[in-house]
Amino acid sequence: SLESAKAIIQDLLTIRADRDRYYYGMDIMFERHPDIVKRLCLDAPALMPNLLDGLIWRSRITENGQRRVNYYIKHLMVDSHGDFNKTI
Repeated sequence: SLESAKAIIQDLLTIRADRDRYYYGMDIMFERHPDIVKRLCLDAPALMPNLLDGLIWRSRITENGQRRVNYYIKHLMVDSHGDFNKTI
């Protein structure tokens, strides 16, 4: 179901930390499912906002009304061989 897939995507793309390191399932997800963008666009387009939202980190701290943001788009741009990704 879409709700289950949504929960899995959100869980994989949640940044977690402990005393030793940070955990973020983005790399593992794209290694295991390099065609995830294509599959979601074809089979479950309603989940694309969840995937794309999970590829953004927003700082909780604002300075002068601005917030630092990191966009994790490596796997959208480059495939596992270092070539431009065919899904774009």
